[in-house]
Amino acid sequence: MSEINRYLWLRHLRSETSCHILRHRRGKLVASGRGLSFWFLPFNTSIAEIPVGDRVLPFLFHGRSKDFQDITVQGTVNYRVVAPETLGERLDFSIDLARGQLLRDPLDQLANLFTGYAQQIAVQNLARADVRELLAHGPGEIQHHLELGLRDAAVLAEMGLAIVSVQVSALKPTAEFEKALQTPARELVQQDADRATFERRALAVEKERAIAENELQNQIELARREKTLIEQRGANERERAREAAEAQRIEVHAQAEATRTDAEAQAERIRLVEGARVTADKERMEMYRGVPPSIVFGLAAQELAGKLNTIEHLNISPDMLGTGLVQLLEAGAARLKGG
Repeated sequence: MSEINRYLWLRHLRSETSCHILRHRRGKLVASGRGLSFWFLPFNTSIAEIPVGDRVLPFLFHGRSKDFQDITVQGTVNYRVVAPETLGERLDFSIDLARGQLLRDPLDQLANLFTGYAQQIAVQNLARADVRELLAHGPGEIQHHLELGLRDAAVLAEMGLAIVSVQVSALKPTAEFEKALQTPARELVQQDADRATFERRALAVEKERAIAENELQNQIELARREKTLIEQRGANERERAREAAEAQRIEVHAQAEATRTDAEAQAERIRLVEGARVTADKERMEMYRGVPPSIVFGLAAQELAGKLNTIEHLNISPDMLGTGLVQLLEAGAARLKGG
């Protein structure tokens, strides 16, 4: 918007570089350019201010597909004024000479113009395909047709307008139809989620089974080791008993050997003693072999007299007493004679 200052009956205008100024005096164009600054009299002057910078125009309109489904097209058109004098002749961009504001709404007329052309091109292209096909191709195809159609629009070129770019940001069906279209995809997503859940559960079950098998293998290994331990303990006990029995056998054998040795020694001693006694008795008998019986009987009596103090009982028969007394007397007589 231009800035207008008042000095008595004169006015001064200062415009921005983004605006093209058309100054008319008495119906004739006397000045045309961007960012002009000048003095003027409001009584014989009219001024038009045309924005020449790029302008972004949003649009939102509805169309119908080949299968009679309502579709919403949303996007923006970026345009600019390339021939401001031509556009100034087609639309009224006159400004208030006191405030510097537009007297009409030419920008709204441009917006309606672009929206109408864009909607016309979009509706024609939407009616050529089914809604599923349109949604499958996305907004790119409609954007391409819109850009070509607007660039080729003769009316826009004749008005001094040029298309910079066209952007289609959304291509949407009705909410009910979109929900119906999303249902299979949601089902597939849910199926994938269920499959992932089942796979996770199966993996958890597999891990639990592996853990159970590992625990079972550990129990089997522990049982095997326990069996080996029991067998080893039994073997150790048997070896210990065998060693104890062997030691006892050796000890008994040693004791038997010692007993046998003692018995042999005692037997040998007895044999030697008895042999010596028998030999002595034999020698004594040999000594008494040539001695008369009376002498022998006397010696026996003498021996008997020496042991009377140890004899408790003595049985003497009459036969023995008669013969013995006779022999004893004879022995005594003989001994007296010899003495």
